[in-house]
Amino acid sequence: MTNWFVSPPNPRAFRTWQGMVATCGGIGFSRIAPGTMGSLAALVVLLLFRRIPLWAIVLVSVVGAVAADRYARDTGREDPPEVVVDEVAGYWLAQWGLDPVLALGTFFLFRVLDILKPFPIRQFERLPGGLGILADDLVGGLLVNVIVRGVVYLLFSGGLARFYGCFGS
Repeated sequence: MTNWFVSPPNPRAFRTWQGMVATCGGIGFSRIAPGTMGSLAALVVLLLFRRIPLWAIVLVSVVGAVAADRYARDTGREDPPEVVVDEVAGYWLAQWGLDPVLALGTFFLFRVLDILKPFPIRQFERLPGGLGILADDLVGGLLVNVIVRGVVYLLFSGGLARFYGCFGS
């Protein structure tokens, strides 16, 4: 039987509160796409609760940044790939205030932006420590949220009709 998870490179660092928070209880040790697995865990939680309140996103972001910073220092690595709390916070921000029916599309768009890291996302990754680990995903989540809101407005809320209406008939 295949082992789906890799062993923590520093088991002592993983067994701390910051290790558990940063890796989302070990989800980040997935052999297959740890970032996607972290985002998928965030999607499952979102679907269970239907909406994630802004205070929860802020709390996870702040505690996650501290945990990611301490875990990175404990492991001696700048941005350990098993840290996935940033994907959780970023995806929840991507979906914040949107109808849960959009959750899967938002998930895929968030993953694309998180992998490609177009401007300005990559620039936020350069911030120091846990702030940099979280910031790029939060900016990516914010961009996804704005993109999805724009598409919903244009396609389903009469945005295109208003736009074309300004040119007369």
